[in-house]
Amino acid sequence: MTDRHAIYAGSFDPLTNGHLDVLKASLAVADVIYAAVGIHPGKKPLFEFKQRMKLIETVAKQELGKDARRIKVVSFDGLVIDAARKLGASIMIRGLRDGTDLDYEMQMAGMNETMAPELQTVFLPASPSVRTITATLVRQIASMGGDIRPFVPAAVVAPLKAKFKSKQSRQ
Repeated sequence: MTDRHAIYAGSFDPLTNGHLDVLKASLAVADVIYAAVGIHPGKKPLFEFKQRMKLIETVAKQELGKDARRIKVVSFDGLVIDAARKLGASIMIRGLRDGTDLDYEMQMAGMNETMAPELQTVFLPASPSVRTITATLVRQIASMGGDIRPFVPAAVVAPLKAKFKSKQSRQ
């Protein structure tokens, strides 16, 4: 039997406890998980790709033990279905927080199925403790000096605080 490869795409800017929750759950679905960091030329991320890659790898090692080796961090800049094909993934992991996510993700799954029928979308519900977390809200809280520790893995706290300290010192 061949390994099942899955792609879990997102900005991961920053990696949150919600992302980590979905990554953990995805280990039950596939043998290899590609944490695919979307790179969009028109958007200016808080963390550059290499920083996000290092944070994901560090957190995976700290939180997933030997399963961390099953997580591969890659970048992509086009359609996620094209990245999945290039990586040999047959599963697309999507995390769901609420009904709004489900409505949006169902539309995306339908479009992706039309373009890539060989790719199966698997929805993983977020655990109740992380359902309210979004990277956007985490960035907003961090930018205002709030406590982000409940929302991000420990390894993300200092780099995220440092990003906003350096931004504030330039103003």
